[in-house]
Amino acid sequence: FQARYVEEHRLGEGGCGAVFAGYRIKDHLPVSVQMVIVRQAVTQIRDNIVMETSAPVSLLEWFDFGRELILVMERPVPAVDLDKYIEENGGFLPEDKAKVILKQLVDAAKHLEDKHIFHRDIKSENILIETGSDVPRVRIIDFGLSCFVKEQSQYRVFYGTEIYSPPEWYGRSCYRCGPTTVWQMGVVLYEALHAGDFNTTSFLKKRLKFKRHLSKNCRDFLDACLTKVPETRPTLEELQHHTCSNVCSLRERKIGCKSTGRNGKRETPGWENTP
Repeated sequence: FQARYVEEHRLGEGGCGAVFAGYRIKDHLPVSVQMVIVRQAVTQIRDNIVMETSAPVSLLEWFDFGRELILVMERPVPAVDLDKYIEENGGFLPEDKAKVILKQLVDAAKHLEDKHIFHRDIKSENILIETGSDVPRVRIIDFGLSCFVKEQSQYRVFYGTEIYSPPEWYGRSCYRCGPTTVWQMGVVLYEALHAGDFNTTSFLKKRLKFKRHLSKNCRDFLDACLTKVPETRPTLEELQHHTCSNVCSLRERKIGCKSTGRNGKRETPGWENTP
């Protein structure tokens, strides 16, 4: 590791270890270096993240020291985490800018799901926004709490950020990868559009309100992701490829959601996948 990389200042404290800035010696490529305690799940994850700089999540290299694993990941420059990006844009984002970020985030989360990886802690602090181009580019970071997922796996020990935990954790003391990740998509979108932090307990007690001027498609997207019952949430693939009315159609089959236009047909313009 020391022959190939230079470790610099601390960027933050991840779920299972510190994250440092650094660069690759041969070409001075900026990287982030995360040191995590080795778990079987993390060592499986290192083999399943696509190592391409064009991928939504870019793991460049890893170093296994037995008790500790060092993950070297792409660090776009200039870049800030989404929490800081929102702060620098006045405390919340306009809907069109939030839409661009969420589309990339859903794609990145689906990329992980296809690799059977459950990040567990997708939140604004763990989303890196590259700011050097006209369109913000999204990266998911901090895999210290991640695990390798088997089909229909349920988890009975919570890893993640407690204030963002899905409702089923409180009601059933268990949670699953897909519905939890979709819940996190809703949490990230809520915080992008509203001043202040999301809190699951406050949301369930109806102490958090959606902005009145949100478009119907955006509101439907939030409602779908932040549905209390996990079985009624759309999948990541449905968020990727379906228009908002299709998401609502999915919920209609389960909880009676209806969305019709003037002619009685379902409205087709989608929010998340609109250019």
